[in-house]
Formats: sequence, structure tokens, C-alpha cells
Amino acid sequence: MSDSETRPYQVERIETAWESADLLVRLFTLDAGQEVPWHYHSAVADIFVGLEGVVVVETRAPRTRRLLHPGEHCQVAPKTAHRVSGLDGARCRFALTQGVGDYDFVRIGGDT
Repeated sequence: MSDSETRPYQVERIETAWESADLLVRLFTLDAGQEVPWHYHSAVADIFVGLEGVVVVETRAPRTRRLLHPGEHCQVAPKTAHRVSGLDGARCRFALTQGVGDYDFVRIGGDT
């Protein structure tokens, strides 16, 4: 899912650093006010690494809010609803590794 027509959200930039049959590494840049909305993945984990600014990774069940400064990381397990944004809506950049397994993006509603 590397082109913008298939993404159900808009971000400033996504660069693919590595892609294989079961692993994807991309660099995301979120402009001020942008976010990757609430969603989950059925089979793959997400591993986030902060690159610039402060990246906020929120999850539901369990409810967590991780602040990633450059060089810090966290992992979100499959089937865990999450969203990603910059702290207080600021611009940020992060690396995202997804795998191993089949990728999907299941969007869920709500802001909480």
C-alpha cells in the first residue's frame, strides 16, 4: 500500500526504505495537524522509531500514549487499535517497520 490512492489518510510524505514479500520499512513525515487515524492491522506489528520532532503513538485496549523523541521506539501488536500524530499537532517524522505477515489497514471510527 505505497501509493496515495490506496491510503485512507493524507500525510506530507512517505518514502519506502525497504519492501519485501512480508516486511515493509517506510519513512513518514506528518505536517502540522496531520495524523495517521485510528486503525489496526490483523496480522502485522508496527514498530515506530522517532526521527524528528515528538511522535505520539496512542493505542486502545490497552489505552496507552507513547511520546517518541528522536531515537526512541515502540511496538504496536497486531489487532491493537492505534493512531499516530505529532505532539500537540506539530510536524514530525518517524520510521515505520511493518511485518512479518500480510498487511492490511482496518480503519476504525471515533476520536478516543
